[in-house]
Amino acid sequence: MNPAPEQPPPPSPELPHPDYARLAAVGPYFALDTSATGTPPPGFRPLPELYGTGPDAPLAARVRVVAQRLGTAELRVAASILHLGLAARFWSVGVGSAVLLGTVPSLEHAWVRIPDQGPIDLWTPPEPVRPAAGPLIDQLHQAVLIGQLEPLAAAVRAAVPLSARLLRGNAASALAGVLRILGSQASLTASELVAQLLDRPPLTGSGTLLTGSRGAAFRRTSCCLYYRIGPGAGLCGDCCFTRPPARRQPSS
Repeated sequence: MNPAPEQPPPPSPELPHPDYARLAAVGPYFALDTSATGTPPPGFRPLPELYGTGPDAPLAARVRVVAQRLGTAELRVAASILHLGLAARFWSVGVGSAVLLGTVPSLEHAWVRIPDQGPIDLWTPPEPVRPAAGPLIDQLHQAVLIGQLEPLAAAVRAAVPLSARLLRGNAASALAGVLRILGSQASLTASELVAQLLDRPPLTGSGTLLTGSRGAAFRRTSCCLYYRIGPGAGLCGDCCFTRPPARRQPSS
């Protein structure tokens, strides 16, 4: 009697894709485009190109645009505000995805487009959810802090001299801001992730996070220079100062 032929193994079920549409519902800083075409929309460029250096690099050009729109001649003020917004963009995608979807996009194959106004557009090829290598805190640290914010800080400092301490404060401020924006959607997991990230190098000592029934509050140990835009600019809510420092008068 001939043995029964071996049956082929059942096909493995397709792994689901993260529902990134849930991120876009929170706000534009959280949005991550994963259109199923497999190719980025027109006008996008590979994300690593954003971190190029030189006078014609994307960030150097963008700093000049931001300075013009803010009405300031101080490029370091514009560079700091631009860096703060970009850091908020990356943290929003990373923390929002970790909290709402239980996964962190690596952004290794992401593309970027810089619009005339508003946060940068991000696109990444659709990738299925796969078993995570390590806890969410480690994934966030690697994908956002190491993968994006370190090369971002280096590119910003190549365009305009800014202290590393100021940029670390911006990164910490942007991270705490994500927790506030998530609001009622910010679970205990979100608070724990943000607190742990703030306790990890390089963000250690960049500020103090307080959480309670009224939400999260953060006080940084550095200043983003926003007050230098003009006399009526004031201070950010998490500034280390309690009043704008007196501005030096130009020498006669």
